[in-house]
Amino acid sequence: MKSLVQEFKDFVNRGNLIDLAIAVVLATFFAPVVASIVDGVIMNLIAAVFGQPNFDSITIGVGDAELLIGSVLTALVQFVIVAFVCFLIVKAYNAMQKETEDELGGPTEVDVLTEIRDELRARSN
Repeated sequence: MKSLVQEFKDFVNRGNLIDLAIAVVLATFFAPVVASIVDGVIMNLIAAVFGQPNFDSITIGVGDAELLIGSVLTALVQFVIVAFVCFLIVKAYNAMQKETEDELGGPTEVDVLTEIRDELRARSN
């Protein structure tokens, strides 16, 4: 049986754990960038169109209570923007990965078919 220390080393040395740790660090420092874009640019564009930098003033009165619908709308807009930025990052990453795979090369489909054809010809002769 493996010792507890060895199992822990195996766990920590897995590639996925290191990748996850790097992702958390990057996300921690990326969040203020996205927040400044959302608050400083996008929400100011919303202010130019709607007259206010957010939707927080939109409320619905229900009896003595107020439903803060505007706060939800503001949070949704911020979420959609962050999700879209993440989508663009993943899309760019996938494109880079595809280019890297293409550069690594390997035989193309035509090359493989040509080799099969040549091998079949050699066997039949």
